[in-house]
Amino acid sequence: IDEIDAVGRHRGAGLGGGHDEREQTLNQLLVEMDGFESNDGVILIASTNRPDVLDPALLRPGRFDRRVVVSRPDVRGREGILKVHTRKIPLGEDVDISVIARGTPGFTGADLANLVNEAALNAARYNKKLVAMSDFELAKDKVLMGAERKSMVISNEEKRVTAYHEAGHTLVGLKVPNADPVHKVTIIPRGMALGLTQQLPEGDRHNYSEEYLLGQIAILMGGRIAEETFLGGITTGASNDIERATELARAMVCEYGMSEMGPLTFGKKEEQIFLGREIAQHRDFSEDTAIKIDQQVKQIVTAQYQRARNIIEENRDIMVRLSECLLERETLDAVEIRRVVAGLPLDEQQPVSDSDSEDRPQLKEPTAKSLKPILPPITGGNPAPA
Repeated sequence: IDEIDAVGRHRGAGLGGGHDEREQTLNQLLVEMDGFESNDGVILIASTNRPDVLDPALLRPGRFDRRVVVSRPDVRGREGILKVHTRKIPLGEDVDISVIARGTPGFTGADLANLVNEAALNAARYNKKLVAMSDFELAKDKVLMGAERKSMVISNEEKRVTAYHEAGHTLVGLKVPNADPVHKVTIIPRGMALGLTQQLPEGDRHNYSEEYLLGQIAILMGGRIAEETFLGGITTGASNDIERATELARAMVCEYGMSEMGPLTFGKKEEQIFLGREIAQHRDFSEDTAIKIDQQVKQIVTAQYQRARNIIEENRDIMVRLSECLLERETLDAVEIRRVVAGLPLDEQQPVSDSDSEDRPQLKEPTAKSLKPILPPITGGNPAPA
């Protein structure tokens, strides 16, 4: 039974007073699973993404005795999955499956299948006999960030704003300790974003330190500060950054106990069965506590905003170099970024493409957009801060 939460949710919580068809279905299912009839030789397997909303009676011994948690594959799992999907594809000699596996933390099996398919399509598009590593890199960028929209008409002024915005993220990401290394930055529109900054996790992350989360907030603030410092104003491109930084700071206060409020959690994650979120928001803390929470959230974001400002002010020359190189090349990989920061000339033969990415990044936010974005901040298993 797939998605068993469709019929297996808690009883008595809907609008039907406990007599709707879904609950009758669940009652009959429970009877069939351990009623008076003999079920010898029958094995029942069910799956769900929401085990927390299942009815307790459904999970009692004798019905479902064993729970198996299927998480995202680790690096060894990804390597095995890639070997399965590339079995029927002619690979070039430069393709290293282990490198691709290390470069795709957080990818599911379906993501990896899509990656291999996109790489094969890219090779076929150029009539190649073999799928090369460059095809996988292009495919990874497409899967992670969406297809390039080079046909999109962008004014020189907007391009300049985007370049400084992304350079701000990049510079702060380079200077903040314990942050994921900056892997690639581009001002080519992809998906809903006018520009993107990628950070490359050095491995699969399962826990996030307070220092790491604070660094993520500072990096998110870097784009807005760069606009303000070098262009004399701010744009809507930073709206996503502000939203994600605020959500992350609130999670630090209300969920992770990383504030002066102490090791406490505030706010219950409740959800009505049919109504989605609560009709009337219930808070398990006082109005005075709510004010203190807001103050703590503001204090965290403001402190990291100033931290990012100090970094950018102290490295104005690097900021200018980064933004000018972005305007010239549109995309910089990790090696090129290091050369720009060190003041070294870039290799003239280096092609301008997104095909040099080497490892799974973490998406930074879109640069100029008026609508709220969708990338969540770091949470327990998602990559934490975004």
